[in-house]
Amino acid sequence: MTPRASVLIPAHNAGPWVAAAIDSALAQGPDIEVIVIDDGSTDDTLTQIRAFDGRIRWETGPNRGAPATRNRALALAQAPWVQFLDADDCLETGKIAAQLDAVDDDTDVLYGAETVEWHGHGAVHRTWTPTPAPHDPPALLAGWHLPQTGAPLWRKAALDAVGGFRVDQPCCQEHELYLRLLMAGKRFVHHPAARGAIYRRFDSGTLSTRDPARVRTQRALILNRLEAWLDQTGGLTPHRQQAIDQARFDMARAAWPHDRTEARAHHAAISGRGFRPAGAAAPAAYRLCYALTGFAAAERVAAWRRRLS
Repeated sequence: MTPRASVLIPAHNAGPWVAAAIDSALAQGPDIEVIVIDDGSTDDTLTQIRAFDGRIRWETGPNRGAPATRNRALALAQAPWVQFLDADDCLETGKIAAQLDAVDDDTDVLYGAETVEWHGHGAVHRTWTPTPAPHDPPALLAGWHLPQTGAPLWRKAALDAVGGFRVDQPCCQEHELYLRLLMAGKRFVHHPAARGAIYRRFDSGTLSTRDPARVRTQRALILNRLEAWLDQTGGLTPHRQQAIDQARFDMARAAWPHDRTEARAHHAAISGRGFRPAGAAAPAAYRLCYALTGFAAAERVAAWRRRLS
């Protein structure tokens, strides 16, 4: 019998977590296949995986990185729908079943809220992150509001059509994949049932916290490609332009304390006429200063106010 969905788990040095991830995948039901690829682990990850022999499909090989490992698992998947699951994350019971009930023939990516589980300072707490309305996928991508890799349910044929993950993408891999799916005309559907993925964050941080400048560089490239595609296809609405330029502004503000040349470059890329910043990165006093004096002066005033506070 062909499974209804395939759970694909890349695992690299995930010994403390991978068994729980596999258990949460198996708990999704008997019509779900679980595929685990050991990506050249040097700890006891492979031993943990082998303990599930006969209940899952698994392989091991040299370390190639998460994108290539996910693509290998995708090639092995037999189901029409795919659930990615990082080895240090997990799924709530019923996650996939609820999403399968919500998809239709026109859905390629079913997305919704995600739950972030924070591990730090000896404590664990969860925050629920809904997808902000309006649910316009290009604007959500620009704002980095489309969920992490394990939250959506993905149509395998759509992923195959765009070649899966780009193996040379150093970070922001799911965002780059989202972009190519949008450019290929794949349909993104938001649904309240699209939840149940637990995304774990740790004290040790992720690439986004260890090397934020690199992430900003890649995000800028994705924004440029998104804007160019929307402009060429007549889809660059004012709402989407604002989302793209707001993202550039947010990156400029984040970069300013560390690299003013980088910050100015992000701000110079803002292309919408009459852009006005919004959101938490631009409180009312900052917005007024920005409108009167420009970005660099507003940043200097903001830094001066921080020193006085």
